[in-house]
Amino acid sequence: MYRIIRPLLFLLPPERAHRITFALLDVAARVPGMLALAGGRKPPAKAAVEVMGLCFPSPVGLAAGMDKDAKHVDALSALGFGHIEIGTVTPLAQPGNERPRLFRLPKDLALINRMGFNNGGVEAAVRRLKKRKPGILVGGNIGRNKATPNERAVDDYVKCFEALHPVVDYFTVNVSSPNTAGLRELQDKGPLLDLLRELVVRNAQPHRPILLKIAPDLSDAQLDDVCVVVKESGIAGVIATNTTISREGLRTPPDEVAAMGMGGLSGVPVRARSTEVVRYLRERLPRPMVIIGVGGIDSAEAAMEKIQAGADPVQVYTGLIYEGPALISRINEAFVRSDACLSYFEPRMDTDAHG
Repeated sequence: MYRIIRPLLFLLPPERAHRITFALLDVAARVPGMLALAGGRKPPAKAAVEVMGLCFPSPVGLAAGMDKDAKHVDALSALGFGHIEIGTVTPLAQPGNERPRLFRLPKDLALINRMGFNNGGVEAAVRRLKKRKPGILVGGNIGRNKATPNERAVDDYVKCFEALHPVVDYFTVNVSSPNTAGLRELQDKGPLLDLLRELVVRNAQPHRPILLKIAPDLSDAQLDDVCVVVKESGIAGVIATNTTISREGLRTPPDEVAAMGMGGLSGVPVRARSTEVVRYLRERLPRPMVIIGVGGIDSAEAAMEKIQAGADPVQVYTGLIYEGPALISRINEAFVRSDACLSYFEPRMDTDAHG
C-alpha cells in the first residue's frame, strides 16, 4: 500500500507530507488489520534482544526526529519497532528554523534537514508519554534550546533529563545536530565529559541508560576522545551516527543541492561512513558498552551490515520515508534468519554495568 501512496505524498512539501502521513497512521492504528496492509507487522518473538538491561521486542528502532513530540508512540510501535526514540526535546518549546527546512533528494534516497529542534517543550512530551500504552520502549533524545549559550547548556540537558526520567526507558544526549548553532562544540572532550558526568550523577533510581549521539564527521582522533569520554563518564554507550554536513558523492545535481542550503544529510549517502564509525568504535568499546547503529538503513542488508560491524540495535529514519513500514518487517525477518540472532546478542544478556 505504501508504494501506492508514496508518489502522492512526494508531490507535497516534505513537512506537509509528514503531517498527513502521521494523521493516516493514527487512523490506521485504530482500524484492525489496516496497519498490516501498509506493511506493519508484529515482530517475531525470536527477534527480541536484551541490551542495557532492557528487553527490545526487535533489533530495529525509530530514530529521533520522526516523532519529536511523542504524539504517535502507540501507532508507531504497532509497526513492529523494538523501540521509539522521541525528540530531540528541549526544555522550552521552540519553532525551529525558518521554512523550507526539509528537502528530499530522491536520486540519492536521502534527505537534507535543518529543522532546528522544533518541538513543543519537554513538559508537553512528558504529559503524552504518561498516557502511552504499556510495553513500549521509549528513548528520550534531549538537547538545548537555541537561545541557550553553550556555557549554560548543561542546565538545559539536566532539565530535560529530570523531567523525562520517570517516563522514558533510556536517554540519548544529542550534541551532534548541525542545525543548532554551536551545538557540535559540545562534542569536544572537556565540555562533553562535564555534561555526561552531571547526568550520570543525577541518574537516580530507576536507573536509565544514557547514550551519546555523535556526528559521522568526526576524525579518528575525535572518535578516540569519544571512547575515552564514554569510559570515563560511565554512560552506556553511543548512537552512531547523526546526519552529516558532507555533500560528497551525491547524484543530485550540485546546483540543486546548493539551492537547498545548509543542513544535515541523511539516508543512503551516509551509510558507508556511519558503518565505518560503528566498526571503529566497536574495536575500542568492548561490550557490554552499547553501540546503536543508524545511518542509511533502507534495507535488511544495510541493517545487518551495521550489526555485523558491531552495532547492537539499529535505528531507521530516512529509509522509512522511502521504503515504508515493510522495511521494519524485512529487517526483523532477516535478523531472525541470520546467525546474528544468536551470536551477536547472546553475550549481551547481562545488565550493562556502564549505564
